[in-house]
Amino acid sequence: MIDRRVFSMGLGATILTACSSSNAPSSAPATRMRAVPNAGWDSWVANFKGRAASQGISQTTINRAFQGAGYLPGVIERDRNQVEFKRSLEDYLAIAASDERISTGKQMLQRYNGTLSQIEAQYGVDKDVIVAVWGLESRYGSRRGDVPVVSALSTLAYDGRRGQFFESQLIAAMKILQNGDTTPDNMTGSWAGAMGHTQFIPTSYLAYAVDFTGDGRRDIWSDDPTDSLASTAAYLSRAGWVRGQPWGGEVGSAAANSGTPVAVLQPQNPGPRIAVFRNFQVIKRYNNSDSYAIGVGHLSDRISGGAPFQASFGPDETGLTLEDRKEIQRRLTSAGYDTQGADGVIGKNSEAAISAYQRANGLSVTGKPSVELLRRLGG
Repeated sequence: MIDRRVFSMGLGATILTACSSSNAPSSAPATRMRAVPNAGWDSWVANFKGRAASQGISQTTINRAFQGAGYLPGVIERDRNQVEFKRSLEDYLAIAASDERISTGKQMLQRYNGTLSQIEAQYGVDKDVIVAVWGLESRYGSRRGDVPVVSALSTLAYDGRRGQFFESQLIAAMKILQNGDTTPDNMTGSWAGAMGHTQFIPTSYLAYAVDFTGDGRRDIWSDDPTDSLASTAAYLSRAGWVRGQPWGGEVGSAAANSGTPVAVLQPQNPGPRIAVFRNFQVIKRYNNSDSYAIGVGHLSDRISGGAPFQASFGPDETGLTLEDRKEIQRRLTSAGYDTQGADGVIGKNSEAAISAYQRANGLSVTGKPSVELLRRLGG
């Protein structure tokens, strides 16, 4: 089984960059995602074309793929400046299973219920789990990425830091184009080449994507998410999804009482103890992170009407609860220091707002939340 997230940043950090307004780092400016002249890239591409031809890619496909392609400095900036977030499970779930994500997920489950029911019947993967993956990967299709994939992958392959991997992805992208599933102009995705509603890298697309609509193309780029959702189900099914078995659940809940779990996890103490089944490990084949798999599973439960975890996470090392941190964000925003959201997760925007408030009020500038900050803002 190919790991679809072989280039993931760990702990589901990839999805967190698109999940929370207060946590997400700003993306590279649009101008840096435009192609610029680069003689080294030109030379690399000339050599790559020969290697592509030797692997069965036609000259016509090669020419079409690289027409208009170019070196993208913004891609290298993103690759060099990846941040591996060390979020607690509480913070992770505040983003991954936010009220907004749950609400939108319920809407999407209802809107596409007929299609999802057909996909579930064919592949055996619960439709709420499919929707949850969609919600985490692209916020239900609203953040699929608009970077030209051929340009992004060729830039990364030329750069060389993970050249062999990205060249293999570029060859796979050439094969997708040669198969006629999409066009070079339409083949867009993330800065690292993940594509569509559920963010398949090209090699995983070739292995698992399906044409569920029957139009002759495995179209994961369309506004219609059908092929993407079915492809996700196909992936999870091939990875060993057990039909009718829950992913897991909080110890003591109905889901956790449905059989013998493979493990009981407590990623954060205090916090919920979570019994997990084989399907939890299958979700990890999509993104090899306990936090990601718990996020998908818990979001799927909430989308289908399940309750939040009952165990309390308690205050953090600063003595603040999640609700305290949300209140700090709300009060800062009301005072004119916009945190870009109030999810309780203290990211770059919240740190900048705290620093600005501290500076304006003659306080020591730390950018960190505290009980004292909450008290001052309450005045």
